[in-house]
Amino acid sequence: MPPERVQPVDWVNPLIDSANRRFFFFTSASRPFGMVNLSPDTRVGNDAWKSGYRYTDAQIHWFSHVHAWQLCGIPVMPTMGDFRGHLGSNAYASRFSHDNEIAQPGYHAVTLEDYGIRAELTATTRVGWHRYTFTRADRAWILFDLPATIMLPMSDASVTQTGANEFCGYVENDATRRRPKPTRIYFSVQCEQTPDEVICWQDDEVVALHGTRQRHGFALGYDVQAGAVLQFRVGISYCGINYAQENIRQECDHWDFDAVRADARREWNERLGRIEVEGGSAAQKTKFYTDLFHALKGRRRVSDAGGTYMDMTGAVPQVRQIPLDETGLPRYEHHNSDAFWGAAWTLNTLWPLVCPRIVHNFCNTLVDMYHNGGLIPRGPSGGNYTFVMTSPTSTTFLVSAWMKGIRTFDIEAAYAGMLKNHGPGGLMSKAGYEHNSSVGGGIEYYLERGYVPLGIQADAFHVGGAGTMTLEYAYHDWALAQLARALGNEADYDQL
Repeated sequence: MPPERVQPVDWVNPLIDSANRRFFFFTSASRPFGMVNLSPDTRVGNDAWKSGYRYTDAQIHWFSHVHAWQLCGIPVMPTMGDFRGHLGSNAYASRFSHDNEIAQPGYHAVTLEDYGIRAELTATTRVGWHRYTFTRADRAWILFDLPATIMLPMSDASVTQTGANEFCGYVENDATRRRPKPTRIYFSVQCEQTPDEVICWQDDEVVALHGTRQRHGFALGYDVQAGAVLQFRVGISYCGINYAQENIRQECDHWDFDAVRADARREWNERLGRIEVEGGSAAQKTKFYTDLFHALKGRRRVSDAGGTYMDMTGAVPQVRQIPLDETGLPRYEHHNSDAFWGAAWTLNTLWPLVCPRIVHNFCNTLVDMYHNGGLIPRGPSGGNYTFVMTSPTSTTFLVSAWMKGIRTFDIEAAYAGMLKNHGPGGLMSKAGYEHNSSVGGGIEYYLERGYVPLGIQADAFHVGGAGTMTLEYAYHDWALAQLARALGNEADYDQL
């Protein structure tokens, strides 16, 4: 392609650095910060560090819709010939070659060599799209292995046929050490073509789909001819089936795969094009825009198109509504996050420059969690507190946003929540993943002695990092002090 026709999105190579990364690192068929992150999984199992897409692997187990920190779900695999869904993914996985693979922002295509199926994937923010083209005539089975372990185990799964061409249900991510509450992801699978057979399986038992099936996978059967095309769209939500259906209605109530792919490319190009570069080599531009692509894909949305989100901070999950603006659209969106730990040197600087709206979303997410659960988090997952890493790293994110002029959030509530986090009972009381106590952070020692000592005993991670906690507390106190002064709170400034 002539250089003058290359757009920012054309420099991105999602396959770079995909040989040895965590589950949620690789993304292809997804929008910026999308709830859906649809891509192949070449390695599966209960291991967040080694599962997902690995460039050096030789087979694809399935295409799953959620690749997020502490969350996964809804694997789909098209197959041909005898039904093997009940035998596990090792029995129905297919070989593939990078020679027949395309990975781009918003699009993935690959040939499943064992079946002669050309699989194409794209997505809107909350809907995954599948287009499968068959090169030979045979019996086709589209497998939805709902209870399978993708990156972590599922504690529950459910499916119900709600129409001739629709199947709805949920998968429930089991609790983890980091995210201590099970988290459900609801789905609506809609088929362009009506299947002629639907079956379910649990373990090695194959049964028909009648009513609702718990902890079952399900499969859609078709007799296909060479050249046949099957399309599916999968809407998801953390709030309920009706919200997943509404996400489809709002984002893609049609069957034009190529239009969705083109719109995904347009959105990625617009985001990436907010930074223009001149000079340099082709390799340097590829590195720059691929790195920028990675900075714009994580921290997934978890609220629906209509502004509903699942609050998991209390004893019982509760669907809540984000306020709407005068046009009826949500004033902001909720996001997941890994820790803000380290973001002070990276994302806190980048995001306000290239995507201030996302910073606006995050600030309001943090404040909502403070209103709902009593603490501003430092790394929420699916509406859960995780207490990931140490110190109140969200402080520098909020302060940085305010100081850079992003002031579309409740600063009084944010300031109160940050002050709470910087004292006993807040995040400075908690070391990593300390859910059931507030001692590992050593804040009392820090306030009395000016440092966090070694030797604190707690059921938590990182309690041995007293030196780093001391440095983090000092830096975060300094950052909050700057906000205190900007807000006219000199007494707090002096104390911090």
